[in-house]
Amino acid sequence: MPYEIDDNTPKLFRPLSIRGVTLRNRICVSPMCLYSLASSGPSTGVLTPLYITTIGHNVFKGAALAMIEATGVQPNGRITPHCPGLWNEAQQQGLQQITDFIHSQGGLCGVQLSHAGRKSSTQPPLVAQQLGKSSARASSDDGGWPDDVLGPSGGVEQSWDGKGLDLSGGYHVPKAMTEVEIQQLVSNYARAAERAVKAGVDVLEIHAAHGYLINQFLSPVTNRRTDQYGGSFDNRVRLLLEVISAVRAVIPESMPIFVRVSASDWLEDTEIGKKLGSWTVESTVQLVKLLPSLGVDLIDISLGGNHHQARFNVFDGGVKHREIALTIKQTLQAEGSDLLIGTVGLITKAQQARDLVQGSPISGPGVDVISIGRQFLREPDWVLRIADELGVDVAWPAQLQRLRPGPSARI
Repeated sequence: MPYEIDDNTPKLFRPLSIRGVTLRNRICVSPMCLYSLASSGPSTGVLTPLYITTIGHNVFKGAALAMIEATGVQPNGRITPHCPGLWNEAQQQGLQQITDFIHSQGGLCGVQLSHAGRKSSTQPPLVAQQLGKSSARASSDDGGWPDDVLGPSGGVEQSWDGKGLDLSGGYHVPKAMTEVEIQQLVSNYARAAERAVKAGVDVLEIHAAHGYLINQFLSPVTNRRTDQYGGSFDNRVRLLLEVISAVRAVIPESMPIFVRVSASDWLEDTEIGKKLGSWTVESTVQLVKLLPSLGVDLIDISLGGNHHQARFNVFDGGVKHREIALTIKQTLQAEGSDLLIGTVGLITKAQQARDLVQGSPISGPGVDVISIGRQFLREPDWVLRIADELGVDVAWPAQLQRLRPGPSARI
C-alpha cells in the first residue's frame, strides 16, 4: 500500500473492495502451473512449501492477491498427475499452509477451481520437451488416467490435437460425459469450494478458459452434444451457470467469485470455425451479462487454448487480451453493469500497467485489476520496481528496507 493516497496516486495502486475483501492494489498473481506435486500416495495433489517461495513470495513483495493454479475438483480433472487437487482433507491442509503465509504478508489468497477435460492426463511440459513434443500423454504407469479422460463430446476426432489414436499425439481420446457425470462434477465443484473456505481462501475463481472442460462446453467446436448441455448458446453455457450457482450456494456471501474465460476461440476465419461455429468475443459479452445475477463479481479475460488450429494460443494471445478486455468493460459500463473486469498477458511495463487500469476520458474506462504471470517469474520485485518508476511511495517489506531506492528510503 502507498504510505499516502492522494489525487496523484495511480488507480493501479489504490485499494479495491470486492464484497468482504479488500485488495491493497490492483495487481494479482496470475495462476501459473508448476507441475511439481506428488502424483501418487497420500500426498497426491497436495501443495508444498514451493508455493510459498514462488506464489507467496510475490505477495511478500507487494502483490495484492495470489491465485493458486488450476486445481482439480476431482482426480481426473487435473491437467497432469503432478497438478494440485482439492477433493480431500490432505489437499485442504496443504492449501491452508499457503493461505496462512499469504495472509501473514498482508495479501489475499485465491484458488482457481478447474477440470481439464480432454486436456487432462498429460505429462508436465518439461517431460514432454524431453520427449521432443509440445505435449505428451500420461499413461497409467505415469500416474495418468487414459481411460477416464472426459469431454463434452467423445471420440478420436475430439482429441485436442486431432491426432486421435496416432502414437505421435500428445492428448488422449476423450469420452463424452454422461448427464450423471455432469451433475457429479457440479457437486464436486461445490465440495471443493467448501474445502477452500475451510482452508481460509479469500477468493474463488472458476476456470472456464484455455480449452479446459468448461471452455470445451462453451464452444460449439468442442461441444457437439444434442442434449440439454449442447447445441444452443443457452445449452452450452448451462454447465458453467450450474457450477457458479452451486459454488455460490456453499460459500459465504462475503467471498468474491471470479470467472476466467477465453474471450474467443480465434477460429472464426478457419475452416473448422466456419463449419462448426466458434466461441467469439460477442459470445463472451452475451455470457458475462448473465453472471452478476448469479453472484459473480469479476470476469478475468484471457484467450485461446481450445483448439490447435486457433490463430492465437494461450501464450501469444496476450497481444489481444487488453484490447478485448477494455471493449468488454466499455460495453458493460454503457449498459450500467458494475461487473468488474480483469485481464492478463504480456503486461511487463510500469506505464503499460498504469494506463491499462487508469483508462482516460478519450479511451474510456480501464480494467479493474491486472494479473501478472511470466513477468513475476522473471522479476519477483516487479511491484516494487514499477511503484518506484511511477513515483508511488509504497511500503516495502521491513526485511528489505536497506535495498529501497532513492532518497525516500525508510530505514
